[in-house]
Amino acid sequence: MAHQADATRMLDDRGYRGTLIRGQNPLLLFEKPVRDRITESYYWKEQCFGLNAATLCDRAVEMSFIGGTYGVSQKPTPFLCLAFKLLQLTPEKEIILFYLQQDEYKYLRALAMFYIRLAWEPKEIYTTLEPYLSDYRKLKRRIREGFTLGFVDQFVDDLLTKDRVCATTLWKIPTRVQLEDMDVLEPRVSPLGDEIEDLDNDDVDAQVDAVEENEVEVEEVANGNGDHEEGEEVDGD
Repeated sequence: MAHQADATRMLDDRGYRGTLIRGQNPLLLFEKPVRDRITESYYWKEQCFGLNAATLCDRAVEMSFIGGTYGVSQKPTPFLCLAFKLLQLTPEKEIILFYLQQDEYKYLRALAMFYIRLAWEPKEIYTTLEPYLSDYRKLKRRIREGFTLGFVDQFVDDLLTKDRVCATTLWKIPTRVQLEDMDVLEPRVSPLGDEIEDLDNDDVDAQVDAVEENEVEVEEVANGNGDHEEGEEVDGD
């Protein structure tokens, strides 16, 4: 009960003196119905009690799926509860980057990505998350009626392009093109850039070879060296 009361106090803006995110209480980044479901859930009361940045990491590596709410009663997933706890803790960026950059636990990485999308500024969101568009590992996602299979890069793309992910309305950020136009971001260079360029060059070379071969065939026909040997007569009908 003390844990739930602590969360309730944090949600009361009248006496809140903690860290702000874009000028507001971080926990208010989740909508009220979702906040209520989280603070009333068994997982929140039993598994999130007393967690700090280090012990939350230990809890997060136990996750086996991401997701928002599920079932008829829309229960919050452990993923959503731990994201809410991160907002309560608002750890230093170095800690979030540690969660993100480790390679062993993909669900811990996904949790860090989700937090970054909620709490960081647009330029940092793009520059920090985009490198993981090349992480093609599978991610299991809990949905209302069961589970679905996705991928880490797909999750990153959702965070950068969609308005709602994991039962959470994300704050609206400028598109990458808009940030490039404002000179906030450099144009993105795809990690496949060199391979694509090589493929393009191969296509051009193949087209040139085809044209040259065509020209040779046309020249042979024009010189009478096509289908018949020189001097060979063609029988009429």
